Amino acid sequence: MTVTRSGKDLAAVRVTRKGATIHKTNERPGTRAQARYIRISSYKAREVLDLIRGKHVEDADQILQFVERDVAQVVRKVLASAVANAENNDAQDPEALYVSACFADEGPTLKRWRPRARGRATRIRKRTCHITIIVSRLSETDIRRRTDRETAAQAATGGRRPTQSQAATRRARVAKSRQQERQEVEAPDVDHGQSDEGGRVKGNADSMKYHVPGSRWYDQTEAEEWFDTPEAALAAGYEPAGGPDEQRVAPYGEGSAASFEDGSVPDGFAVKGNADSMKYHVPGSRWYDQTIAEVWFDGPESAEGAGFVPAGGPDEQGVEDEHDDDDQEHDETAAEPDEIVEAAQVAMPAEAEIAEQDAEAEAAEQRDEGDGDAAQSARRSSGTDETRVGEAPTEEQRDEGDS
Repeated sequence: MTVTRSGKDLAAVRVTRKGATIHKTNERPGTRAQARYIRISSYKAREVLDLIRGKHVEDADQILQFVERDVAQVVRKVLASAVANAENNDAQDPEALYVSACFADEGPTLKRWRPRARGRATRIRKRTCHITIIVSRLSETDIRRRTDRETAAQAATGGRRPTQSQAATRRARVAKSRQQERQEVEAPDVDHGQSDEGGRVKGNADSMKYHVPGSRWYDQTEAEEWFDTPEAALAAGYEPAGGPDEQRVAPYGEGSAASFEDGSVPDGFAVKGNADSMKYHVPGSRWYDQTIAEVWFDGPESAEGAGFVPAGGPDEQGVEDEHDDDDQEHDETAAEPDEIVEAAQVAMPAEAEIAEQDAEAEAAEQRDEGDGDAAQSARRSSGTDETRVGEAPTEEQRDEGDS
């Protein structure tokens, strides 16, 4: 075994019969970084370390960035620490470093116990490990070869391969731009007057089409621009998606408004309409709070003009039925058969009573006439037809006296 000097560290090496150089594990040349007592088994850590062994530090960092293992984040931190140690402590160039060695030693095992059946206990072994990464400078031949490869790639792509600091700066710019895009989507576009109350018309900058709330593709469209009204979208050069009929603001004509995605009430439209049942609900009615509005109206008149009827009838919605006057006139001119029969039954007792009274009066007159004739006949037969004292004789008595 021979002893060689690498920087300030001594390393014990051994050359095999095939010419390979073997260093002792704890005395390998280069700059190292170590993470001790990591709560993961050494077996799992070695599977990730095998991916970066012998790689350039930039390539190793990119590999660790996309490895779907939890230990990869720990290994990446150790690699960054080793590169920082080489740059700051040993004055090494980060562009000329590679992972010369990486290994995971087994650490102490934490023993825990788990109760099992029949009063027994099972041991739980919580493994730990020590992760070590050593970075060294590439040989001049490898550095020249890597530089030539980067130059060829630069000539092929016509661009310049960014350094590690430039790549970090670019990632920061990309993250910042994406954050600004999310803020623009969440916050309305100020240029078009978008506010919390307005700007509900969506615009697609690629197709130059706009979508109004309640239209066919409104919910599926991701807004790149916002407008207060369709007129503002038309003024900006946008066209209605699917044509003007598809994007009309009033779905049931004047006095109606489409429902918003967030469930808010349009200004000036308080009457709810249900397109399935074609019924409307006024504020304060029986089912107003439970009804989800599919269309809004500014009043019951607009709802009825669109073909909607009051839910539960006019009395339930507290509105006057426009057909009440016509029904009243119809009742006066043409009564129902049942009402005619009832009126006839009510009128029949009065007419029968009058007819009965007339019959009784006629019978009484006939009785009086019959009694008078009978009495006169009796007086004639008995010869006692005399005039009462103090009474003037009748014409019949005078005729009888003359005869």
